Amino acid sequence: MTPMGFKLIGNRLMEQGSFEPLETEIVKKVLDQSEVFINIGANIGYYCCLALSKGKRVCAFEPIGLNLKYLIKNIKANHWQDRFEVFPLALGEKTEIGTIYGGSTGASLLKGWAGMHKEKGQDILISTLDDVLGMRFQNKNCFILIDIEGAEKQMLEGAKNFLSLQPKPVWMVEITVSEHQPLGKINPNLYSTFDIFWQAGYESWTVGPQIRLLGNEEIKALAQGGKDLLPSHNFIFIEKGKKGSVLGG
Repeated sequence: MTPMGFKLIGNRLMEQGSFEPLETEIVKKVLDQSEVFINIGANIGYYCCLALSKGKRVCAFEPIGLNLKYLIKNIKANHWQDRFEVFPLALGEKTEIGTIYGGSTGASLLKGWAGMHKEKGQDILISTLDDVLGMRFQNKNCFILIDIEGAEKQMLEGAKNFLSLQPKPVWMVEITVSEHQPLGKINPNLYSTFDIFWQAGYESWTVGPQIRLLGNEEIKALAQGGKDLLPSHNFIFIEKGKKGSVLGG
């Protein structure tokens, strides 16, 4: 039993309620205004359980077999099967058979991610968010959390319908600048990932002790090798002008 009031097994920090404390508090706040929670890279279901404990409908995507085993175990332990859907897939820009490297919380579609240059990958199915869920959540308040270790841009390329949903979903996405990138290079998709959201009518905000707006010039400078002073590599994307209604002042 976790301090959040639900059962969970598979990760000590998650079990103790000390996993990603800043992110967890923001997730709780956004969930209070959401009807549907979509977790891409759901791992063992920490955030899924948090959403389900608040009465939300949850769709989870998790391609790694061991993670999936614990994810299902955690959902069943809390008797939440009636509000939960799980898809044993990775998400990208097209439907294909791909390769994923590593496991646990660090599995990635990028070879060489987090130093896994010699890691032998495993075959997995890849689809797109638009193909799997279509427009079924039009007119629903959706919150989408993405933690997929470097493949964020490719996933967003396959989510054009979701980016145009009304009302616009709130997104929380992990996007690293250089951390875990193959060969330690700057993320080649850093600017273009943010730009997908900007072009779709979103603003980007840091996740940290003080939430602040991130602009075009700051991300462009980081992409060109500027000093990384970001408080976190998790970011929240909210429709322009709606930050106050989502996160407060």
